[in-house]
Formats: sequence, C-alpha cells, structure tokens
Amino acid sequence: MEVFLTCWDGRTLILPTLLSCTMEYTAGVPCDSFSMQCLWDRGMEKSLADVTRLTALENGETVFQGVVDEYECRLENTGSTLALSGRGMAALLLDNEAEAADYQTATAADILRDHVRPHGIEVVGGYGLPPVAGFSVASGSSEWQVVYEFACYHGGVAPRFDRQGRLVLSPWDDGAQLVVDDRVAVTELVYREKRYGVLSEILMRDKTRQQAERIVNEDFYARGGRCRRVLTMPGKSSYQTMRYRGEYQLQRSQAERVRLELTVPQRFFAWPGDLVKLARSGLACNGTYRVLETAVEIDGQGGRTRLTLGEPSAV
Repeated sequence: MEVFLTCWDGRTLILPTLLSCTMEYTAGVPCDSFSMQCLWDRGMEKSLADVTRLTALENGETVFQGVVDEYECRLENTGSTLALSGRGMAALLLDNEAEAADYQTATAADILRDHVRPHGIEVVGGYGLPPVAGFSVASGSSEWQVVYEFACYHGGVAPRFDRQGRLVLSPWDDGAQLVVDDRVAVTELVYREKRYGVLSEILMRDKTRQQAERIVNEDFYARGGRCRRVLTMPGKSSYQTMRYRGEYQLQRSQAERVRLELTVPQRFFAWPGDLVKLARSGLACNGTYRVLETAVEIDGQGGRTRLTLGEPSAV
C-alpha cells in the first residue's frame, strides 16, 4: 500500500514502508479514522508540520482520503519511527460550525453551496433531494448536522463519505450481495443481540395542530418489548416531518439491537453499506446484513478486515 501526505502548499511526501496501519470506515458518524506507523529519517520532523491531508492507495485505487490530526516522531537507539493519526473528510463538516440561517425554501444546491463546498469537499449525488420549505439552521449546529438533517430527515437519504473522501447523498446500492459461506475464511465470528435501548413505541405530539400519533415497532412490541418515548415537535414542523422523525427514532433505536462481527484474513474485504449474505454451516444467525463499520488492519503478520454488521435497515 502506498501512502501520500499532502502539505498546505501542495507539496507531497511519500511515506516509507508501513510497520502497522489501521483504517476504520463507518456509514456516517463517527467518521472514518486512521492510525499508521512507519520508519522515519531523522531531521525531517519539521516538514511534517505542513502536512494537512493523507491519501492511501492499494493497487492504484484510493482506499482512504482524510485529514491528518496528529503526528509523533519517536527517536530511539534502535531507529526512528513516525506515528500518524487522523480522520476522514467528514471531519471538516464536524469541526466547522454553521452560520445560523433561515431559508424560505432550501434546495440541495443551496445546502451544498453554503455548507459543503466552501470546505473543498467533492459531492456525489444529492440533486434528487426534494426542496424543503422553511428550513432553518440553528445556532451552534455543525456543518454536518445541517447536511444530515436536510438529507436524512427531509430526503430519506443517509449522508456518508466514501473512501475517496467524497460526500455521498444518494441511496444505498443494494443490487449485489457479498456471500460469506464456508468457502470464505473467517477467523472470528461474534453474534450479539441487545434489547436495552430499543424503543417499542413513540407518541408524537404536535401542540400547534393538536395532533398526536402513536408509532409502534410492531415486531419488538409483539416480542414483549416495552419502552416508550413521548416527543413534542416544534410548532413549525409539518405533519410529514413529525411522522418521519418518529419513525426515524424507532429505526435508530432498532439499529443497535443486532450486531454481527466478522474477521476475515483479507485486506479491504467489504465496505460500509455493502450487503453481506451470511450462509455458513451450522449457524442460526445466517441471513442478510449490512456492513456498518469496516476496520482494515495491516501489520507484520499480514492484513485482515474486521466487519461490524447490522440489520439492512440499520442505516
């Protein structure tokens, strides 16, 4: 794997052979992250102060694009090493506070123009998102919160960043499934189910319109789950938005219920958002899952991919 560091003035530094590397990819927040360690030549410490971005390539394909947050040079009798850590390009939206604003009608082009493109972020999709009347940006919101509310609450699309560092504002591509059967080497498999925190129902109240609606997680309720929340929506929220936020809260709580963790002795085996069909002999947890997190680890013992899977609707 080749790793390039880009300085604020456009200069590029090439990292020597890695001693160890971990790259973690998610389907949204928390954002992607990386940590790397390599050999380093003494006397080059100051040049690292100009580094702002990191790009990792595997067989000529970009597998990580991110922001360098921290570096450490360690000088010892046995040699000199460099440790780098940072996050994906979503960090630029998470770290920057948005300016409070009220849009008479906000379009995807407005949101991208005001809250995404000023930070140098490339965008994939998004122009199919519907305009939102009366959209407001609250004081203290991050740029990511603005994008997330516009795309997810009003457009039904989960915003996320791909491995090229681009903001993706399009639905998941569920056309293909990655099959993990007995022919795929799996060094570890953990299945976990958690009931705590899963909501059985939400009572949505709109004081302005004197409306209330009970939204139920039918499957969890039928299995004995009893955990209700009462939410009161702001007066300016539309009924459609009120209902969607209620359904969204149920989905968010349900998303944490089932987790399947797989470790495969291959690098870059799958990416967040991919559908994985588990079909191994003797397992009762076989089925279709979505990749929520991917962690690629590379060290002296080779490479491996740790996957965290959840229900397909978990994101």
